[in-house]
Amino acid sequence: MPLRFASLAFAAVFAAGLAASPALALNTTVPQAGLPGAADYSSTLLPERADVVSWKTLSKVEPVKQNGKMVPEFGRDIMALDQKDQRVQGFMIPLDAGDLQKRFLLSSVPADCAFCMPAGPDGVVEVQARVPVKYTFDPIVVTGRFAVLKSDPAGVLYRLTDATQIEAAPAKARK
Repeated sequence: MPLRFASLAFAAVFAAGLAASPALALNTTVPQAGLPGAADYSSTLLPERADVVSWKTLSKVEPVKQNGKMVPEFGRDIMALDQKDQRVQGFMIPLDAGDLQKRFLLSSVPADCAFCMPAGPDGVVEVQARVPVKYTFDPIVVTGRFAVLKSDPAGVLYRLTDATQIEAAPAKARK
């Protein structure tokens, strides 16, 4: 049997097994209130802290149509952070291979898949570190010069430059 047909046969048997076994079936129900956004979900993983920029604050950005294209419109709270030293806590998403990362993304929620973004643009800060930071699955706190990007060609909304890791962030205990 050619490989692609063997794969299809396996997939069919696997799907039939999932359907027959309630314990293995996926839960596809969505709460009536809808799924939480990254900023709301992050508050279940990271404690709110007065000494770091809140992901809820960073989520206060709206897309607006301007000159025939969609652009971000940032709230006053976000614009007050621009070009000032700030602290951000979150989960590291490496952009290069290796244990030490000089440029990485800091996300409001942990990455679930190596090929997927765990949050939208308002739930991610691009970090350019002064010295490389050791990769970790645990949340971290970094400090640096915070920039609000109004027209980044890559779609990045926030960047932290000349950044340094100042601590491992405490994660909330999972229930």
